[in-house]
Amino acid sequence: MTGHQPEGEVFAGVDTHTDTHHAAVVDPLGRPLADREFPATTEGYRALLAWLDTFGIVRVVGVECTGSYGAGLTRVLTTAGLVVVEVNVLDRGTRHARGKSDPIDAYAAARAAASGRAHAIPKARTGMVEALRQLRVVRASAVKARTQAMNQLIGLRVTAPEPLRQALTGLARTALITTCLRLRPGADLTDPAHASRFALRQLARRIRRLTEEIDELEEHLTALTTAAAPDLAALFGVGTETAGQLLVTAGDNPERLRSEAAFAALCGAAPVPASSGRTDRHRLSRGGDRQANRALHMIAVVRMRYCPRTRAYVARRTQQGLTKKDIIRCLKRFIAREVYHALTRPHRDRLASVA
Repeated sequence: MTGHQPEGEVFAGVDTHTDTHHAAVVDPLGRPLADREFPATTEGYRALLAWLDTFGIVRVVGVECTGSYGAGLTRVLTTAGLVVVEVNVLDRGTRHARGKSDPIDAYAAARAAASGRAHAIPKARTGMVEALRQLRVVRASAVKARTQAMNQLIGLRVTAPEPLRQALTGLARTALITTCLRLRPGADLTDPAHASRFALRQLARRIRRLTEEIDELEEHLTALTTAAAPDLAALFGVGTETAGQLLVTAGDNPERLRSEAAFAALCGAAPVPASSGRTDRHRLSRGGDRQANRALHMIAVVRMRYCPRTRAYVARRTQQGLTKKDIIRCLKRFIAREVYHALTRPHRDRLASVA
């Protein structure tokens, strides 16, 4: 469809992919006006933006996958002053009924923006939190690789020839790595004894290198986390790992979160009604960002063990008949409130200073 009216207000939607983006435009009633495919390059983003300008006033642009395939386009559209909202991929039932193609998905994104069904503001990804996210990705892969290497080292110790196996049996992990670093294999690796010494030493060296890499990343992550959200880092039970995850979940623009309840729902910590008949109760949420939920859970566990105020709360709620799972659910909701205010306080202070 190519004809359109270059006047009035319209809504746009974009179906994003690795190499191409398909854009569509609808009127306020959701009627299709036009659609076109653009390359997923800087020139393609500019061409898409220029094409949208021919339709008059673009109220909202719904973009799929703003955190991955659509990240570059989202930055260009936001810089140009357009309102961009994040659109979820259509569920299987809708796709089964309406079919699947790039134009269909683009028009669906535009209609979601026009109807208000899509209203989430995407993460900015232009500040310190985005740098923090990238370093966290590298650290997570290094930790995973070190764990894998350590498991392989322990497995080779079990199957090592005698008397090497006896010499390594019973050693703690640190002592095991140190001992394996000192092994001196022979030149003939066709001998299983020499090959075992060589393999154990190589794994120990890999673990040492990965540990040095993790320590270096941890130092940078601690500095970034403290600089990005000092109020968050100062909360009881919040460490570098948990603070970093919560910052990444909120993004560089935490003001996009409408309320503390919205942030709790984003973290999967909002209470979900589970009542029926004479039963009146709530259950744990199984939605939201599960890594953020895990961060809240770890903070709750630390407070339950070391925070006197939290320990008194747990004792009181236990006497009231709540289970440990329900108490943790309540604690995670309280912690989500504290985290939300710690993340958004700098933004509120800036607004107050301007006013």
